[in-house]
This record gives sequence, C-alpha cells and structure tokens, in this order.
Amino acid sequence: MPHNGIFNSEEIQAFVSRPLYNSDIIRSKNASYPGISVIIPSYNQAQFLEKTILSILNQNYPNTELIIMDGKSNDGSVEIIKKYESYISYWVSEPDNGQSSAINRGFAKATGDLIGWQNSDDIYLPGFFHAMADNLRKHPQTELFIGNVYIIDENDNITWSSNFIPFSINHLIYFGWNLSSQAAFVNRQIVKEVGPLRENIQVEFDWDWFIRVGKIAKHIVLDRRYGGCYRMHSTSKFMTYEHESRWPIESQILRSHGIKVREGYRHSHQRRWKTLLFKLRVRFYTILLYSSKPILNHLRRLIIWYLARYGIICKGFEV
Repeated sequence: MPHNGIFNSEEIQAFVSRPLYNSDIIRSKNASYPGISVIIPSYNQAQFLEKTILSILNQNYPNTELIIMDGKSNDGSVEIIKKYESYISYWVSEPDNGQSSAINRGFAKATGDLIGWQNSDDIYLPGFFHAMADNLRKHPQTELFIGNVYIIDENDNITWSSNFIPFSINHLIYFGWNLSSQAAFVNRQIVKEVGPLRENIQVEFDWDWFIRVGKIAKHIVLDRRYGGCYRMHSTSKFMTYEHESRWPIESQILRSHGIKVREGYRHSHQRRWKTLLFKLRVRFYTILLYSSKPILNHLRRLIIWYLARYGIICKGFEV
C-alpha cells in the first residue's frame, strides 16, 4: 500500500476484501502504543459491515479497542460480528434509540487515548491508526486529529476526494464541514468535556457534536493523508434524508449555539458575506497546501509555521 496516504479504488477494494492482519498483533494490547478506541454503530447493514470491521483490524495496530453497538439487526449482521468476536473488546445486539444513542453507549465503554466512531457502511484506510498514534506521540497536547476522506460507492470505487484545510469553528458553523468523522479522532478528555451526542435528532447530531468539540479544542492536527471513506449508496442517510427536511434541524442546532437564524433562508444563505469569505479562505488554503508548484514552498512553510503557533499542526504538507 502507498506510504503517503493516497490511494486508488483498487487499493481500497483490496484492503477491505479479506483479513490482512496479524492475530497476535491485534490481540497484544501493547501499552507502548497509544490506545485507539473505535465504536461502530450498527443496524441492518450486513452488506458493508464486514468491510468496516476489516478496515479496523487490517490496520494491524497493536492497541485497538473495537466496540460494536448493534441495534438488534436481523439481516445477518450479528453473524458477521460473531465471526470476528475474538478481536472485539465489547459488542451487544439489542434495541436502541438510534445511531447517536449507540455511539454514546460506545463512548461510555471506550478507554483509548484516542476515540472515534466509524459508521457500519464506512471504512478506514491503511496506516491511519499508526499515523494518528505517531501524531499523538509528537503532539501529546492535541485534542482533535483530522485526515482527508474519499467518497466511495457501494463497490468501494472512489467518486470524490475531500481535501480539508486548517480547521475553523466558524467555517464549520457558517459554511460547511471541514472535517469528517470517517477520518477523525479526539482525545478521551475531550469526549468527557463535550459530553454525549444529541439523541433527539436522527441527522446532524454529528455536526452539532463537532461544533461543540471545535469550541473547546485548542490544539488540532490536520494530516494530509486520506484516513477514511464515506460511502454514498441508496440507503445511506445522506440519500434518504432530503435537504429540505434537514434545515429545521440545522436551524435549531444553530440557535442552540447562539447563532441568529433568519426565517425563510437556508443555511447557505444565512450569512452571504461570511460565505464569500470562507469560499476565498478555502481557495487560498487549497492552492497553498495542495498545489505541487515549487514556487509556493516558501510561503507554505511560513503559513504552516504560523498556524502551528496558534495550535494547528499541518502534517504532510511540508514539501
């Protein structure tokens, strides 16, 4: 697999097609490595669940805590879970109150230094756990770790690439996602401080939670490597919840964070001048960080140094 965290569809397909891990390594629980806890909220997605599990085990990371919270699936998911039971730290299959409830119960079980969740139709990419552990060793004060993501289809083919730029809480609130749970970890203390995800909504609870994370996280690592994949398919929440049905939830979340919402205007039209500024910011950082033009190298090093002074560490952009 590529060492630079850039993959093609064939490499992704190969990574989640079969077990590639060393059983002794996975079971070792080597305390010399930072503990990484991953919660999988699962419900009737047997079509993809095994790939999600393999994307975690195939990290071959020696201090992994895998927690699966299944909502009483009846499609064969439990049989898949039992297949890998010896590598799972905790699992249960019982009725729950939805995805956010499952994640919250997983949070309560998690003991790792870094904690994240991976939806049962999404996957991690090779080397991501080792890269995040290395980042934590070098920057132990970091509270939020972010990698880039691919959008994939039902057959693990890449359809889109998301290249994130340095995290901004205002960007997340006013403009849109600048991180993805498919390639993000937070330290355990942040999980305790932020508290549980909201369980009274079925979508956008992750957006609300990461806004809360962003409000208190002072040290953030943005790693250029691709760490995970978000799968778009016919039964995914993104496809089944129409944009119009999301806006009332989004507006309520914005109000809960003290943001004034103008009635009759969608999220993207609430602050037009800020939207323009964030578009310019995205354009600037995308060119600066992701362009390979040598002429930008000096400016890139200067900006990365400047960002580090304010708590944002950019890894993999140095050349």
